[in-house]
Amino acid sequence: MQGLKRDDHNSRREAAEKARQAMMERFRAQPRPDDPVVQERLAAQRAVAEAREARRLAREAERAAQLKAEAEEAERRAIAEAARQAELAREAAEQARRDAEAAREAAAAAMEAEERAALLDAEKKARALALAAEQKALRDARYAARKARRK
Repeated sequence: MQGLKRDDHNSRREAAEKARQAMMERFRAQPRPDDPVVQERLAAQRAVAEAREARRLAREAERAAQLKAEAEEAERRAIAEAARQAELAREAAEQARRDAEAAREAAAAAMEAEERAALLDAEKKARALALAAEQKALRDARYAARKARRK
């Protein structure tokens, strides 16, 4: 522990004056703004700041170019998707047309088959009637022959 010091007013004032003088000497020892060392340091700082600004501008330009490329790619994809959708719609319309044609042909075939079936049915009925008439005629002939033999 430091002993109790009894400084009077003058010694404190002198100490403060020495401290001010030391501060002034340090300030005066610093190089002046027109000193070549200071000028060189400021030029280096300016060069670093300009390089930093140039890098920032290059990054912004690169970002803008990337955004433009992404927008162009998105537009190209949208055009390709629209073309694909149009092709799918065209194929769907073509398929619908083919389906409608097939349905019409099927309906025509069904109608023709129905007409043919009706015609065949009519022919079958006519043959059945003709066969029945022929059988009846044969039966009647046998009956008449039997009657004739009895007489």
